[in-house]
Amino acid sequence: MEVLLQTLAVIATMANAVVYGTDVFGALVQRPALAHVDDATLTSVMGQTHRFGDARMVVPGVTGLVSTVLTAGLAGYEGKPVPSIAAGVSALALVIWLTIYNKVSVPVNKALTSAALECKVAPDARDRSYWRAMLPRTSASEFSSMPSVTSPAAPGATSDSEPVTFFFLLATMLSPSDAEHA
Repeated sequence: MEVLLQTLAVIATMANAVVYGTDVFGALVQRPALAHVDDATLTSVMGQTHRFGDARMVVPGVTGLVSTVLTAGLAGYEGKPVPSIAAGVSALALVIWLTIYNKVSVPVNKALTSAALECKVAPDARDRSYWRAMLPRTSASEFSSMPSVTSPAAPGATSDSEPVTFFFLLATMLSPSDAEHA
């Protein structure tokens, strides 16, 4: 049973790493990059990304949740409270994340995908972007001591007064300033 427990834990870790790794990539790389494109490009890129992503990310998402729940159950059955509780807390976090995703992100993804497939520009493409819709926002002016939050390069691109997310702020702190990439 120990081998099964460890196998389930590894599967849960790897599957959930795919899901969360995708989100971290979006925060650290994709979001700042898309701040420099026009709304038509943003709609097309994010619509097509979600067209494929929403269909293909189901497998690692379901695998991660199911293997996490099984890990919690098996660890509990074997009388191992620490891994059982850890996996249980992780499963609860996944359920909360999926609830938020389904209520907030799915409608955003569908709207951007629909606009992209119709070769239209979503009129509120920037407000529909995943990170603005999904996570709590904070005014960038509160972080004036940080390096430039964005340097808009396209009409309709973001400005320093836009609300930003925690992950975007983290990405800004970890990334070289936009001026270094100009």
